[in-house]
Amino acid sequence: MGMIRSRHGVIGALLVGVALGGCAEDSGRTTGSFFNPQEIPLETYSAEQIFERGEFELSRSQPDEAAFYFSEIERLYPYSDWARRALIMQAFAYHSDEDYPNSRSAAQRFIDFYPDDDDAAYAQYLLALSYYDQIDEVGRDQGLTFQALQSLREVIERYPESDYSRSAILKFDLAFDHLAAKEMEIGRYYLRREHYSAAINRFRVVVEDFQTTTQTPEALHRLVEAYLSLGLTDQARTAGAILGYNYRSTSWYEDSYALLTGQGLTLEAAGDGWLRQVYRQTVKGNWL
Repeated sequence: MGMIRSRHGVIGALLVGVALGGCAEDSGRTTGSFFNPQEIPLETYSAEQIFERGEFELSRSQPDEAAFYFSEIERLYPYSDWARRALIMQAFAYHSDEDYPNSRSAAQRFIDFYPDDDDAAYAQYLLALSYYDQIDEVGRDQGLTFQALQSLREVIERYPESDYSRSAILKFDLAFDHLAAKEMEIGRYYLRREHYSAAINRFRVVVEDFQTTTQTPEALHRLVEAYLSLGLTDQARTAGAILGYNYRSTSWYEDSYALLTGQGLTLEAAGDGWLRQVYRQTVKGNWL
């Protein structure tokens, strides 16, 4: 993830080396007269000093340590401006450490406490990323994908002019495609086992609910295969017609064309099933 941007300059220079006068590294920890919490209680340091220590830990790729110091500012100086700054940094540090539940918690607190702050958009974006960055391979449960979509939508709708809206839109599209891919995986599973009706139901979901994703051309081709296997030629021809109109340059169209014409069938809308309605909507522009 790229460097955080903030109009307040809180996190603009986050990954730039932090100059902490008088500090040196000893056994992986910072020591010296400026800051040594091992010898002097943390409570004796100012919020700014603790904040700088958190930045220093981030600069040396220790996000777990950084999160600790930022959280201590929230505890020791709860009503200060440094606490506000530290809270968004805490969310970032936890996310960098892949501690997504704690990152999400810190981001949500920032949104709750400072909804009008310039960094609220970034907090909402971090919250969405805490779900999005956990989206795994298609075979896993898709609950996180739904949560990512909901949170990314919040960024897009609540902060349309923010620096994070465009990124959220791109990630939303990818997550949406991920859900469609899951439906395709299940549909192909049924199709291989000749459970054609179950397969058709999955491919139908993609065509009707995920038609803007990259999965739609294959879904239409699989519908051609499934309907032909059931002897339902009108539906197969209609699926082929939609495929030919919208995705003629794809290999899926070429495969469907070969299947249909190989059986002496044309690729045109026929019958009056659900695909005929999709054809009227997407090809003819008739939404009634």
